[in-house]
Amino acid sequence: MQNGERLSLEQIRAFLEASGEIEFDAANRREVYDWVTGALCEQEYWKQSRGAKGMLRRYIGKMTGLSRAQVTRLISRYKQSGRVSERSYRRNRFASHYTPADIELLAQVDEAHEILSGPATQKILYREFHDYGSQRYERLAAISVAHIYNLHKSRVYREKRIHYQKTRPVSVGIGERRRPDPQGRPGYLRIDTVHQGDLDGVKGVYHINAVDEVTQWQVVGATAQISEAWLIPVLEAMLRQFPFRIAGFHSDNGSEFINHTVAKLLNKLLVEQTKSRPRHSNDNGLVEAKNGAVIRKHMGYGHIASAHAETIEAFYERHFNPYLNFHRPCGVPETRTDAKGKQRRVYRWYATPWEILRQLPDLARYLRPEITVRELERMARAESDTEAARNMQQAKQRMLAGVRQKKSA
Repeated sequence: MQNGERLSLEQIRAFLEASGEIEFDAANRREVYDWVTGALCEQEYWKQSRGAKGMLRRYIGKMTGLSRAQVTRLISRYKQSGRVSERSYRRNRFASHYTPADIELLAQVDEAHEILSGPATQKILYREFHDYGSQRYERLAAISVAHIYNLHKSRVYREKRIHYQKTRPVSVGIGERRRPDPQGRPGYLRIDTVHQGDLDGVKGVYHINAVDEVTQWQVVGATAQISEAWLIPVLEAMLRQFPFRIAGFHSDNGSEFINHTVAKLLNKLLVEQTKSRPRHSNDNGLVEAKNGAVIRKHMGYGHIASAHAETIEAFYERHFNPYLNFHRPCGVPETRTDAKGKQRRVYRWYATPWEILRQLPDLARYLRPEITVRELERMARAESDTEAARNMQQAKQRMLAGVRQKKSA
């Protein structure tokens, strides 16, 4: 190709007639583009007649081994910029649907709810827009569970959510002697205790966790001790917080619940009491899971002295329990049986305990006489999910600040 771009038009015509079936092939793209640029510039391509341009096209194609279409594209590129140069490769990218503001909003929701599962977060985002009318959630309301996890990996999200710790499950080996059978009716409670640990001989507070098996309505209480004298007032207060009548009370074999005082209380309320059976640890799995996913997640594993039980109990009743039941979605299990008879649970529906309770047929006959559906709906609509979560978090911080202040004093 040396000096090939400097031939005259007559020499180029003679070359094309003489070369015949001879084919040339270029080895280096950059050299080819530089040669084409030099040839077009030297021959003053844009000043030539139509026939001369066609001959120059054939000549460039013969010398470079490029096709007619490729030569045309190179000439067009020369016309646009005055030079034929390599174009840098640009990978095709999908347009960004979610803005940095959306990602920051997702981080704020996760911070308020302390990072729930993907389906639960998806349900909250949907409710914020469709149920509570917050326009900021318009795009996030249609987000998929998979893309929620994708946004968790983004730079904007990680800058907003620097501290992240996965929930550590609590392992408690429990068996049951008789499993209650609610048959789709609310009012059958699973109950367990969570201890906040001892430190330097000082006992930690005890959390009492009660969960309805059908609706997952959850009430949490706190007591300084789990002896009968301390536990009964807390149990009575917790049972009053359930909007429906209690029909069953299930626990493990611990003496805090299997005793004459608790039995007398339950008999007075006409509540059936059941206890654990050996080698059936899954029967009380619901409340055990809530111990880790709710209590440990919000109250942590650090020591809190039992002297603060009354303060924590007030926080639970005023802020935490309403948040759990009206604004925190739960996975509703659906049991599937395969051809071999093996059962497994899938979670296709996420809803708050109030939503689960509300969809039960003939709901009014399960409610306590002083409770109405309208009153429960008013409580649910008083504030959005994330607003309730933020208010709960603020109340929790005030409560914990008081606990730390008393501890330092």
